[in-house]
This record gives sequence, C-alpha cells and structure tokens, in this order.
Amino acid sequence: MGIQYYTVVKESTRPLPPLRSARLLDQVRERIRYLHYSIRTEQSYVHWVRAFVRFHGLRHPAEMGAAEVEAFLSWLAGERAVAVATHKQALSALLFLYQKVLGIDLPWMREIGRPRSPARLPVVLSHAEVARLLAAIEPAHRLLAQLLYGTGMRITEGLALRIKDLDFERRDVIVRQGKGAKDRVVMLPESLVPALREQIARARLLWAADRQHGRGGVYLPDALERKYPRAGASWTWYWVFPEPALSADPRTGVLRRHRAFDQTFQRAFKRAVKSAGIERPATPHTLRHSFATHLLQAGHDIRTVQELLGHSDVSTTMIYTHVLRLGGGAVRSPRDALAAGSGPAGLPAREPAAVYDALRQAA
Repeated sequence: MGIQYYTVVKESTRPLPPLRSARLLDQVRERIRYLHYSIRTEQSYVHWVRAFVRFHGLRHPAEMGAAEVEAFLSWLAGERAVAVATHKQALSALLFLYQKVLGIDLPWMREIGRPRSPARLPVVLSHAEVARLLAAIEPAHRLLAQLLYGTGMRITEGLALRIKDLDFERRDVIVRQGKGAKDRVVMLPESLVPALREQIARARLLWAADRQHGRGGVYLPDALERKYPRAGASWTWYWVFPEPALSADPRTGVLRRHRAFDQTFQRAFKRAVKSAGIERPATPHTLRHSFATHLLQAGHDIRTVQELLGHSDVSTTMIYTHVLRLGGGAVRSPRDALAAGSGPAGLPAREPAAVYDALRQAA
C-alpha cells in the first residue's frame, strides 16, 4: 500500500511493549511491524533513520535532539532540494523514531516546522489521449492499464488484486486494504470481462505449476498465514497479476510468488506515454485522475466519485472540479468571442468607438 505518514495527533497513546532487538534499525523494523505498518512504510522509515544517523557521523539518535533534526531537514531542503512530500516523509520517520522507538516525547518535536504542500492540479488526459495511450502500451501490461482507468484504482491496488476480489456476476471489484487500510467496492468494466478471464486462466497455469513443485504459497496479510496455514496455497488467494519469476519475501526470506512489481509496469507506462506522443508528465496515477474527471464530465455526482476513489473527505475529490473549469466545458474566453466576430452572449461585435458610445449612454 501507499506510504503512511505519521501524524502526532492521531497516534494512539497506549503504552508499547519493550523492544527485543539490540540494533537501532532492527528496533525500527520491530516497532513498525508491531503497529502493522506497510512494508513500504518500513522501507521508507528505515531509509531516513539510516540517512539521519550517517549525516551526523554515526551518532546515536538518543544523544541528539531538536538542533540535529532541524539541521538534517534543512540540509534536505537546502542542499538536496527535495520535494515537500519527501521532506514530510523524512520528518515523519524521525518523529516515529523518537516517539515510538526511543520513547522520547519532548515539546521540541511539535515545534519543528512542517513544509506546506503546494496546491497543484493533477495531470488529466483527454479521452483521445487515453485511447492512444492504451493502444501504445505493450500487450503484457495493457489489461492492467485498462483496469486502472476503468476503475480508478491506484497502481498498488490493481496489482494486489486476488482471485477472490473479482465478482463477475455482480460486476464488482473489491479493493482490499487501500490507502488508510480501507476496503471499498468499484465497478468491473463490462468491456474488460473477456480479457480478465484470459488473464485469470494464465494465472491459474502459474498457480498449478507452483502447487506441482511444492513452492511456498502467496503472501497473506497479518496473521492469516498462521491462522489458515493452507490459505496461501489456495487458488482463491492467488494473484490476478502474478510476477512471472519467484522472489524472496523481504521480511521472511521465503521464496514465493509475489504480485507483479510496480516498477515493471511504470517503465512500460513511461514508454507508452512517449510512443503515444503525450507531452505531459503522465504516470500510472494519471489514469486515476482521468477516471475521476471523466466521470464528473459525464454528469456523475461528486459523492459517487468520492466513494469510488476511496477518499475520506469530499474536499480531496473537489480538486477535479477545478480541472473541469479549465477543460472543454469551461467558461469561454472573451478573446474567442472576438475571433468569432461576436460579442458577449453571441451578440455582434462592435468597434471600440461604438462600445464607448454605448457605455456613455448607459451611464
């Protein structure tokens, strides 16, 4: 799932058990896993804690405080010129380190300045651009791209789909553990049913081969693997988009079949954007933005779009209304009225002198 940013006011104040690990980075991993944070959050936080320690000459964080934290963050913003989101991510990791791992809760933590995220409009493709992009992407990745555009799912949500999450009878797709660890239901596009059935048939061949060779089952969340030892090897829990090659689990080291990797699809998407002649910074997430905008353009209400996207607050979905105001259905520029030889509301255009006389008479 996506990176989970740590927020001081929302964290539980319940006491945490003592750590068993001796090394600092192992302690960070232990605490993250106890709190059920995602593997991506773990990798991100460990990266920033390591960078913080190395920046200060391998000093232990317990020996440092506000001055060292602010110096590190200032270096990231000034010398490294990182984005606001990266700056916030590093700060979240250090707050987690001091409060949840080292057990230090000092007033200076709440006084550290937090950068303000700039209000940016999302990149949205037109229907014609989406069609060109989907035609240009490699066949091996086309179905996933079509599914992301057709449902509004994030790339990680689409890749994490399991066989049990597709309901062909009801035409539903259940998105499990989306951003914020929330489940939701989105539509299953009717036009993608044949291609999805073919993809499932290909996935079943890999599943059968894994079973025949006695390979480890797929990853199961939380403690399900202990509660249902055979579930990981069952067909219902198998990936819709499995990775062709086996790989080691990053936490347990078990060799098993993982879902397709994000980076593989992202590279294929980048090639398709170039091939389709799209000269804007489109990413797989652009398909989600285009999905939302095109639904609003089609007349669907914003609350429905909010539920399909999984937004907690409708204000997050409101960003797409700003995009609509700048699109084809927006207010017409007065310059276009001049070019068409007409004035406001389609009235014939008049020379400046005539306009001046009309204004004087009205006054």
